[in-house]
Amino acid sequence: MRVAVFLIAVMVWGVVAGSANAQHPVQKNGSCPSGYYASGDYCVPTQHAKEVVPKSGSCPSGYYASGNYCLATDHARSAIPKHGACPSGYYASGNYCLQAR
Repeated sequence: MRVAVFLIAVMVWGVVAGSANAQHPVQKNGSCPSGYYASGDYCVPTQHAKEVVPKSGSCPSGYYASGNYCLATDHARSAIPKHGACPSGYYASGNYCLQAR
C-alpha cells in the first residue's frame, strides 16, 4: 500500500513539475521567435520551445535576441518586463525583472 501511494505521489509531482515549465503563446510582433510558429495574432510554442519575452532594449542576462523577442538560454532565469520596481523574489536586469533562485 505504501509503495502504491509513493508511486502516485511521484507521478503527480512529475505532472506538476512538467507543467510548470510549459511555455504559453505570446502576442505576435513581426516574425515568431525560434521554437514558435504563427497562429492568428500569436506565436505558439512548439514542444521544445524556450521561454520568450518581448524585446525592450537589450535582452536580460541569460537571454538572446530573436527578432522582436528575447529567447531564454538553457540556464536562464524566468523573466518579466520591468514596470517600476521588481516584485519580491525578482531582481532588475535592464528593462526586465529576473526571478531569484
